[in-house]
Amino acid sequence: MSVAEEDLTSLAARLGEELRKQGEQVSTAESCTGGGIAEAITRIPGSSAWFEAGFVTYSNEQKTAQLDVPTELFPQVGAVSREVVEAMVRGARRRSGARFTVAVSGVAGPDGGSPEKPVGTVWLAWGDGDEVVTIRRQFSGDRLAIRRQTVADALSGLIRLAAGEKAIEG
Repeated sequence: MSVAEEDLTSLAARLGEELRKQGEQVSTAESCTGGGIAEAITRIPGSSAWFEAGFVTYSNEQKTAQLDVPTELFPQVGAVSREVVEAMVRGARRRSGARFTVAVSGVAGPDGGSPEKPVGTVWLAWGDGDEVVTIRRQFSGDRLAIRRQTVADALSGLIRLAAGEKAIEG
């Protein structure tokens, strides 16, 4: 799936419209996207009214330092896992106070994959207050394509969540 920059800007604008209506805020906790979700959001004029914080925690150490991800999770399940993104989304919520949060961790490539977690494997978690929902995706393409697909999925899930729907389909 090809995702253009204009698509990401459109999704971020839709998210902003929904959050402005509600007077709510969002925060992001990102690893494989390197701040791409926050960047898409802050393209939107006036996003300071609904974007609270963005955490870019590329290393495991920073996931722990900034988002309180328990260090014992990394040797047990790895950074690209349900447990880690759930901890990231909860940490972003605690640290920022935003009602809505999203967290992502994945293998964007071109290397770093394994048979269990090949390139393109991404875990996403969305939070609405204390409620957290997660999904594992298997994206295709090069590094840029995988990162853009992840940003698009993260924003789409936030839009659905803010609209009172489930963050993920199916």
